[in-house]
Amino acid sequence: MPVRVIIPTPLRQYAGKKEFVEVEAKNVAEALANLTAQYGDLRRHLYTDDGKLRSFVNIYLGEEDIRYLQKEQTPLRDQDVLSIVPSIAGGTALRCICS
Repeated sequence: MPVRVIIPTPLRQYAGKKEFVEVEAKNVAEALANLTAQYGDLRRHLYTDDGKLRSFVNIYLGEEDIRYLQKEQTPLRDQDVLSIVPSIAGGTALRCICS
């Protein structure tokens, strides 16, 4: 069953500059495996050397974070949409000097 995987802008260069990719998958793990089989350069950005999803990579099924569902074993249905959302860190704390 085809599902759509939305590729975030910083990772599109590793996915043929595509905004999304459709893959056949029964669960999230299979979708990500099929995605990285097509676009091997994505693998190092999504997974650690020991094959675990990187902690700063968040995967959403629709609007639900898969960590609160069944993680990578979350089942998928035809036409589901997965989004890869890398965490954003950094920035500067704002300081208000009020008189």
